[in-house]
Amino acid sequence: MTETDIPQHTIIVPASIPMVALLGPGDEHLALIEKAFKADVHVRGNQITLRGDSAEVALAERLMDELVTIIRTGQGITTETVERAITMLRTETKERPADVLSLNILSNRGRTIRPKTLNQKKYVEAIDKHTIVFGIGPAGTGKTYLAMAKAVQALQAKNVNRIILTRPAVEAGERLGFLPGTLSEKIDPYLRPLYDALHDMLDPDTIPKLLAAGTIEVAPLAYMRGRSLNDAFIILDEAQNTSPEQMKMFLTRLGFGSKMVVTGDVTQVDLPTGIRSGLRIVEEILTGVEDVGFNRLTGQDVVRHRLVGHIVAAYEEYDARRDGGAAVNGAEPPSDGRRPRSHRG
Repeated sequence: MTETDIPQHTIIVPASIPMVALLGPGDEHLALIEKAFKADVHVRGNQITLRGDSAEVALAERLMDELVTIIRTGQGITTETVERAITMLRTETKERPADVLSLNILSNRGRTIRPKTLNQKKYVEAIDKHTIVFGIGPAGTGKTYLAMAKAVQALQAKNVNRIILTRPAVEAGERLGFLPGTLSEKIDPYLRPLYDALHDMLDPDTIPKLLAAGTIEVAPLAYMRGRSLNDAFIILDEAQNTSPEQMKMFLTRLGFGSKMVVTGDVTQVDLPTGIRSGLRIVEEILTGVEDVGFNRLTGQDVVRHRLVGHIVAAYEEYDARRDGGAAVNGAEPPSDGRRPRSHRG
């Protein structure tokens, strides 16, 4: 193929789009794009010329269109935005990256919370659609953070009167009574991640008032027993550490006008040996039940530091190899269905 036969396409970027916003400071977005596609990218003024494999040129052109669309929404483009848009285009999904990455859930103090992957967008949409939603996936996939953002959104829109955040304090076990301080002080370390997320989403000065008024309640799972929770957005975090009986107890607290989101990671169970995880078995129990949704997130949905995604993927690959080897050698998993605990994330 001669040089003149190489597929080429020229994109005219609208004059309303600043080229530095599209290409990044120091052309860092451009460098990412050149690395990601088997195509040469040349920029002159507001013209971008793509040359190379026709499929790659077409994909790079789609990327430019998506990035321009995102900029038009008023949202800034970062290297992470570019990387996630490329990943979505490579998966050949029908969803437009711009639709995923520009979906605003909540804004506070100049910061906007949005889904950053296709699975996160599906998870957020499931919360809107269903009364009870399960978000299952590894650490860093945003399953709890996005649920809390939807809870705050619902409270601000007056769709609910209160938010209830709960998680089992399994790590405390029977030692809770031996810890120093009041019961609140003993429990607080196990609920701290929920408080931290709240501070990202609300004015810190208002949080103590909302807690004092009961508009927001953060409590151990044991405090849910015997209650009927009406007009509330209820989140159960770390649900892999519930027993089947605790899971049933929690789900049956659902009252009128309420919504529940249950989050957890079935590979990180801290229950004592012999106790099955309620999160492990709830899907087979409730699949097919109307108005209950199950959403799974994977290592591809990790939105923490990019290295965290690589670490999660490496552990998933390691677990797959180990489980395959166990099957070949005739090894049996533990009787409670849990994975052997040789590592923790």
